Amino acid sequence: MTIHLITFASTLLKQQSVLSSHEVILNELEKYFTVRIIDPDHIRLLMPNDFAIVFIASGGVERMVISRFEQLPRPTAILADGMQNSLAAALEVHSWLRNRGMQSEILHGNLTRIIKRLLVLHQNFNAANALRGTRIGVVGTPSPWLIASGVDYLLAKRRWGVNFVDIPLDLVVERYQKVKEDEVGDYAAHIATQALACRESTPEQLIKAMRFYQALRLVAQEQHLHALTLSCFKLIDLIGTTGCLALSLLNDAGITAGCEGDLQTVFTMHIARTLTSQQGFMANVAMIHDASNEVVLAHCTVGLKQTEHYILRDHFETQSGIGIQGLLPTGDVTLLKIGGESLDEYYLNTGTLTENTNYINLCRTQVKVRLDGSVDYFFRRPLGNHHVLLRGNQATQLGLFLQGFGCRKV
Repeated sequence: MTIHLITFASTLLKQQSVLSSHEVILNELEKYFTVRIIDPDHIRLLMPNDFAIVFIASGGVERMVISRFEQLPRPTAILADGMQNSLAAALEVHSWLRNRGMQSEILHGNLTRIIKRLLVLHQNFNAANALRGTRIGVVGTPSPWLIASGVDYLLAKRRWGVNFVDIPLDLVVERYQKVKEDEVGDYAAHIATQALACRESTPEQLIKAMRFYQALRLVAQEQHLHALTLSCFKLIDLIGTTGCLALSLLNDAGITAGCEGDLQTVFTMHIARTLTSQQGFMANVAMIHDASNEVVLAHCTVGLKQTEHYILRDHFETQSGIGIQGLLPTGDVTLLKIGGESLDEYYLNTGTLTENTNYINLCRTQVKVRLDGSVDYFFRRPLGNHHVLLRGNQATQLGLFLQGFGCRKV
């Protein structure tokens, strides 16, 4: 790992004198990183993949720093060990940046803590680079009941660097009409034989669902999509099947895919996969048991690779097409939702998946989760209905990343 120190020092001091006065912290950094000292005049030579922080090496550099405001790394980490009045200057610069809406923090004090924080910042930097320029397809339009789940495309791009791309549902339907049954027959048979059981679903519906998966996958490839959300309920009228299996298999194939045209939740899933390499289970908050601090989450699709076993069902609301009843492993989990029109708020909690439930009047995949934090959030200020469930305790990694982008925890 290479760390580029954009070094600001007073012109009154000689370069060798500056570096020797910070020998302790520089030597410590060099135990863990390859350290490169960057003159402020050479910031423009840094490449987008170069991890850089601001190193305040002396006092009297405040105006020198802000004169390069547009070139500073964002978010801005400011390293200052206190020698040569560096901390005083760092505090002034930090305040100036924050007053102008830039995310900034000071690294000072315990060297072990600084090293750990730099490792986190480097991880976040890599994740942010991976997000930048990614394309999220909005196939069709959001479901009409998702009245609180919209995203301002421009604000989201400014904050995260992602591009939301509108794609007509008719384009996928057109591709679907061209997919022949014999193109998907073998894969459909494999899906059926691996299932624990096949209940309300029929071979004909399975072939239809697999044809739609093939069509949606082709559109995702043609449009260079890294993620997509699908206006799935409209498919029932158009082609007589649902998108549940297609979304499941796309997630298994590495293309993050969500339901109902919910932009906020597919972005949540996309962030989670980028940071943790995990698929998320997008689900309705179907029941809340406040006395026991438990929630039941349910939906008709889940990645097959997320399950220990799965049953092929029909779609709960329409009793048509293919739905998936996935049985998920019990144990530690994380519940996440990123919301707001500019994707600047988030909910994050940990808990334990205790049971795969089987209520008759809920979507097919159902899990009961005992939360570590209070369920009051859902009653007082929920970020919409859909939330994303991840295996394991991912709270620290996700929280530090979202805070680094100035997101506010609800």
